[in-house]
Amino acid sequence: MIVDDVTIKAIAGAGGNGIATFNKTKMSLGPVGGNGGKGGSIYIEGVSDLSALNKFRFKKEVKAEKGEDGHSQLRDGRDGQDLILTVPVGTLAHNLTTGQDFEITKIGQQVRIALGGRGGKGNFNFRSSTNTTPKEFEYGEPGESFEVRFELKMIADVGFVGLPNVGKSSLLNELTRAKSKVANYPFTTLEPNLGVYYDLILADIPGIIEGASKGKGLGIKFLRHIERTKIIFNFVAADSLDPVLDYKTVRGELGVYNKLLLEKPEYIFISKKDTVSVDVIDRIERKLKKFNQSIVPISIIDPDSIEQVKKILNDLILEKSKKISSSPSSRKAGLGI
Repeated sequence: MIVDDVTIKAIAGAGGNGIATFNKTKMSLGPVGGNGGKGGSIYIEGVSDLSALNKFRFKKEVKAEKGEDGHSQLRDGRDGQDLILTVPVGTLAHNLTTGQDFEITKIGQQVRIALGGRGGKGNFNFRSSTNTTPKEFEYGEPGESFEVRFELKMIADVGFVGLPNVGKSSLLNELTRAKSKVANYPFTTLEPNLGVYYDLILADIPGIIEGASKGKGLGIKFLRHIERTKIIFNFVAADSLDPVLDYKTVRGELGVYNKLLLEKPEYIFISKKDTVSVDVIDRIERKLKKFNQSIVPISIIDPDSIEQVKKILNDLILEKSKKISSSPSSRKAGLGI
């Protein structure tokens, strides 16, 4: 089970206390109290592991290390160690205390979500010509403490959508090294699955049913994952009693959830074409062309249709490469990817 929405309390480390102490060596008397160390801060870092939020399923509070107190002989306390929390790429971090939002879009990207407290000054810092034996020192400041909600919205190039049991997982397995569960019953896919086809990330979103946008079935839990995909592959089963209604149902739920989803480029795949006659496929295709001209009948046991899908994906790779290589940032950095 993938945890994709969880709230935790993040507590940065408090700063260490300064110290008031004096040198006891003859001819070297004076204040020698060291400063307290800085408290550890808390960061989030993007990783490719979709299950990275699972560790927060039961652990709802995380704390960074406290700064060490100051020592005598002008020895400052050690800084507290920073705490780095790994989260999947595509995670939104909502600071529920301040209202600030952070976004992790790249592997290795780090964002600080809670700052460690400043260490207190020792009495050496309070010496002056009029106060040669200061007894003043400072306590360390507390670290920041926030309620933070992590919301995973996967970043994929292509999102597979459709009613349950329309062959999305089978195609993902065929195109990539994904090992999605496949069976002939509804809701085989109970959580999003990712596969990589060369430079493209493909996301298989669990089956959407009518009413998913209102909380029915599994759809509402995973509809958020389709928001960031650049292109939608909408699957309609050839052996359905009403393929057009199936297509309208999925489109309707996407639109209710977020109207911007209806503006994304879309291909319609008539899956399981091997289960019906050619005449039935032609009839379904004619009906669906009223909504979208980009229609491809497919079957995972038909190599020619799989090649058609690969051609579409290869064209998307070329388009993606052109966009990256022509962007100002990649030209400036000399990137070729």
